[in-house]
Amino acid sequence: MSFFDKQQNLKPERDENQSTHPPKLTRRTLLGGAATVAVAVVQTSWTKGVQIGIPEQPDDPTRRMGIPPGEVGTRSPFEKVVRKASDISSRTPLQDLHGTITPSDLHFERHHNGVPAINPATYELLIHGQVERPTVFSLADLKRFPSVSRIAFLECSGNFRTGKETMSPQEICGLTSQSEWTGVRLSTLFREVGVKPDSADGRPGWFLAEGGDAAVMSRSIPLRKGWDDAIIAYAQNGEALRPEQGYPVRLFLPGWEGNTSVKWLRRLEIGDQPWQTREETSKYTEGIKGGKIRQFSFDIDARSIITFPAYPVQVERGWIEIRGLAWSGRGKVVLVEVSTDAGKRWQRADLQEPVLDKAHVRFRHLWQWNGAETEIMSRVTDETGYTQPTFAQLIDARGADTGGYHFNPITAWQIKPDGRVLNRPENWR
Repeated sequence: MSFFDKQQNLKPERDENQSTHPPKLTRRTLLGGAATVAVAVVQTSWTKGVQIGIPEQPDDPTRRMGIPPGEVGTRSPFEKVVRKASDISSRTPLQDLHGTITPSDLHFERHHNGVPAINPATYELLIHGQVERPTVFSLADLKRFPSVSRIAFLECSGNFRTGKETMSPQEICGLTSQSEWTGVRLSTLFREVGVKPDSADGRPGWFLAEGGDAAVMSRSIPLRKGWDDAIIAYAQNGEALRPEQGYPVRLFLPGWEGNTSVKWLRRLEIGDQPWQTREETSKYTEGIKGGKIRQFSFDIDARSIITFPAYPVQVERGWIEIRGLAWSGRGKVVLVEVSTDAGKRWQRADLQEPVLDKAHVRFRHLWQWNGAETEIMSRVTDETGYTQPTFAQLIDARGADTGGYHFNPITAWQIKPDGRVLNRPENWR
């Protein structure tokens, strides 16, 4: 008898009168019973929502009818992944994710006056100013142009918090996420309306991007970025933009600080100098030595963070795979180094493919922990040769400022003898 035949003969023992068919799905089996300890709501094709009982430890799932297909997929009720939210932002749980694409509903949010409700049927994008053919585009008009898709990260320039040992990667720098963005190249629209690469007198040109939210969020952007890789995006991760991400249309500027990728985009005005809006004068500037203020810092500097082990994890001595994320707004990540002895020595980490331009990349490093207290940290170098600085180097460059915009210090995690992993409040000096 072959192995396959033997397997076919292995049948469960049962009473002669017992049916081998799965038990009938009834209201009692769905909503009642001692095994049911939780309730979930699922979307189905035949009703808006049905509450179903979720057994905490289900018995043999092959003997029970499963949940019918729904209109919208859901996560397993056993997966508890959430963002930390405040009045103006929500942070991506970096420590809980896999790969480099952030699920759309876990993408970080940052708003200046709430999320507007915009009807796509009446949406319009005006492009005017120093152009040959001022034009108003509907959403349908934009979708008629050849589309492009690009995987790239987005990060708020104020993406740094510290001060407590009990802080996770999400709390320290969870204002960064990565998606596949789809839309039309801004350079395509520039050609359509007749934008010239530079102003008439040869000075570099600018354009104003204005949002349709209650804050009328507006930023001045150099024309060169529009001609380079800017996208007028209407889709994210294969679906229409979500309202929190700028539905129905947003500007997306790969590698630049998040506030320049204006959401709910309604107007682009072409000119020959920056508009000096509220968001680029009183905000999104940073102090440097000598009492000066740096303006138009656009590019996101290279950064990395270990996401495992990190607070609130507790580890055991032995082999540990250190894992994390690295990225740069100036191009590709070429090197990530990890230190397991508080910065005395550094070792090259492995990068997980694909390594894309202006995109998050995963890194890993295998380490054998002997149980002694130590600190672990990572630093990244991008293709321009820039290496992520220490906290002390940033303070030295900026004077007394200990935070603010474009603050990307090496982040250290303390490993305690009992295996607890804690944030180093002042980071690594």
